[in-house]
Amino acid sequence: MHTTTAIQAPSRKINALLWTLQAGLSLLFLFAGGMKFVMSAAELGQGPLPVAFIRFIGVAEVAGALGLVLPGALRIHRELTSLAAAGLAFIMVGATVLTASGGIGAAAFPAVVGVLSAFVALKRWEPVRRAALAQA
Repeated sequence: MHTTTAIQAPSRKINALLWTLQAGLSLLFLFAGGMKFVMSAAELGQGPLPVAFIRFIGVAEVAGALGLVLPGALRIHRELTSLAAAGLAFIMVGATVLTASGGIGAAAFPAVVGVLSAFVALKRWEPVRRAALAQA
């Protein structure tokens, strides 16, 4: 016999905080990723990374931004939200390392964004993990 266990949502306050973070991060990554499409190759080529890699990061940022909000908004595969947030946190680790050469102040913004993304990933994964353990 196969039983399904519903994914239990976090408390209302945590859920509201998570949705606020997800919306803000989504807008941030939509803008950042979109700019990587709009900017010319000459502008993107001024940095230390290859243009193709920067465009790839732009695709990943836009996909991650959509992954932060669409699964919850559409109520389909909500576990994808935590995976999107984890992927964005991983991107921000790279951004923090890259900008750290410009000083600790330059690295602060991507570090904070990365921590917020990791927080969303962790909090959105907890109910998925609990449901999986309950089924085991």
